[in-house]
Amino acid sequence: MRTEDGKKEALKRLAYIEGHLRGIRKMVEEDQYCVDILKQTYAVQRAIDKFEGVMLRGHLNTCVSEGIREGRDQEVISELQELFELSQR
Repeated sequence: MRTEDGKKEALKRLAYIEGHLRGIRKMVEEDQYCVDILKQTYAVQRAIDKFEGVMLRGHLNTCVSEGIREGRDQEVISELQELFELSQR
């Protein structure tokens, strides 16, 4: 993250995810109802999606534009293509 605000937002979202995961672990340890546990895992997945959005926006607004200005267009495009392919798996 190149901006302090972006870094703070990313860390905030990671803390939320970590807390949720600890909660899910506790639910499993306590043999709570499967549907309730699964609902929490869906919340974590959504939180990870939001975290990825924060990271990607930060990357596009800083690293990508900087790379293009520096003449590294193909490198930047290749990295974005790789990210896209990973997101489709």
